[in-house]
Amino acid sequence: MRKIIIALSLAAAFGGTALASEKCNVAMADWKPREVLQARLEGEGWKVRSIKTEDGCYEAYAINAKGEKVEAYFNPQTLESVDMKVED
Repeated sequence: MRKIIIALSLAAAFGGTALASEKCNVAMADWKPREVLQARLEGEGWKVRSIKTEDGCYEAYAINAKGEKVEAYFNPQTLESVDMKVED
């Protein structure tokens, strides 16, 4: 029982970090260009500051349509959001 609790605690502690890389396990040949992601985000009212690659995902620094500064991660094949942090 103790081992299970320790394992679950470790999974919870490191699960968020692994989430982006697991969702973004895509061969480079299947990636859409970052310009496509930028155009999509700008079409949704975002002001994109930069897009780079991080842990196999696209990482966008932007101001979203609500005016919030965000650090957002996207699957490079589907361009679906896999994680987002709103900065203060």
